[in-house]
Amino acid sequence: MLQHYRMFAAYNAWANALVYDAAAGLSDDERKRDLGAFFRSVHATLNHVLYADRVWMTRFEGGDTGPVKLDTILHDDFETLREDRAREDRKIIAFIDGMDEARIAGTFSYQRGDPPESHTDRFEKTLAHFFNHQTHHRGQAHAMLTMLGQPSLAIDLSYFLRSEGGRPFA
Repeated sequence: MLQHYRMFAAYNAWANALVYDAAAGLSDDERKRDLGAFFRSVHATLNHVLYADRVWMTRFEGGDTGPVKLDTILHDDFETLREDRAREDRKIIAFIDGMDEARIAGTFSYQRGDPPESHTDRFEKTLAHFFNHQTHHRGQAHAMLTMLGQPSLAIDLSYFLRSEGGRPFA
């Protein structure tokens, strides 16, 4: 499982870079345009994914997230958001690289809700959700980017595995 999650961490960073490169080709108004998606715009969707990643990473590391507000805008400025996304992707890769099979097979506990309730989850199942959640919202962002005239992106896992970054995992 460890190699599996290392692949997903690397894929996540690779795909995020492609999405952010495409989003950089839009004006700020286009990125923030309400297109009727769940988080309304490309910009809000990208903020959501970063925010949710931080929530899960805090939980994985044993920290307290406090109240969670999934539509939080961490950064109104796109370039700051982009830089922060790249930092978070490096943090995710380092976190997964620091795990071993025993830890992945183990559990972690955290508080959730208001009032807070204790939860204990298995790492391997929650990591599957963590990476699937990113892929889900990247797909939404990709659809919005296409609606706004950006070229379609080849961000499927199969493309990553054929890329230079994905070859160690193929």
